Amino acid sequence: MKRLSILFRLLRVNQWTKNGVVFAAFFFALGDLNQDLSLGLLWKVALAALAFALVSSAVYILNDLRDAPKDRLHPVKRRRPIASGEVPVPAALAVSAAVLAAGLWGAWWIAPRLFGVVAAYFAMQLAYTFGLKAVSLVDVMIIAAGFVLRAIAGAEAIAVPISPWLLVCTFFLALFLALCKRRHEKLALDGQGTRAALEGYDAKLLDLLVAVSAGATIVVYSIYTLWPDTVAKFGTNRLAATIPFVVFGVFRYLDLAYRREQGERPERVLLTDLPLLADIALFGATVLAALFLFRG
Repeated sequence: MKRLSILFRLLRVNQWTKNGVVFAAFFFALGDLNQDLSLGLLWKVALAALAFALVSSAVYILNDLRDAPKDRLHPVKRRRPIASGEVPVPAALAVSAAVLAAGLWGAWWIAPRLFGVVAAYFAMQLAYTFGLKAVSLVDVMIIAAGFVLRAIAGAEAIAVPISPWLLVCTFFLALFLALCKRRHEKLALDGQGTRAALEGYDAKLLDLLVAVSAGATIVVYSIYTLWPDTVAKFGTNRLAATIPFVVFGVFRYLDLAYRREQGERPERVLLTDLPLLADIALFGATVLAALFLFRG
């Protein structure tokens, strides 16, 4: 049981929730009048999300191997399996290679074009891990681009188109979360030498960038719900009823990040904060109602 716990921590299974973005194209395609999509294809999307998770875990391990000396100086990251010495370097490399091979093979088996998206994600993350993560602004842009690739992967897995508006919205939302995380790190950990990119950030600039990305997320999503192509695709303009939930979600996260200093672990906040969980559930229910119950 202890070894399994260490393996889960090495793979950062708790961060696999990020791959929920892969399912976005499937659920929106279900309500598309121009698509004849079967619920039976959900398994393909689930496998695509798993493939993405495995490849992302391979990158996490490589990142932890590279950052182990710095992680030992961090109050939380020093407990990671590699930094703490629980997992030797050769074993970590072997696990990374195994999950990478499994993820890439799975992506190819599902759809060759999905393999291209996952491979592009891996290449981008390698560049991030071994250099670009130290470049301020570029680091958060790459994080956001990774979520866009996840959304594209979900569409490629079942060969359906995805709205450019949703991709842009995904980019800004991921950018917003990444900037909130950098702000927390800047204020809480600046000067400890745990992240080189922090030296290129100013706290006031981060506040401004957080505000810009938060506003852009709300505006882009609002435009998407009311865009003529969206209304024609889904046969309803009632998707706009979900806008208040997006606004509340962004505002609630800002409150948690600024007033309660909880911006460092977005994946934990999104799974543990009851108001956010309720908001996400109501958002999903409203989407289903708009697309399937009250269309027209």
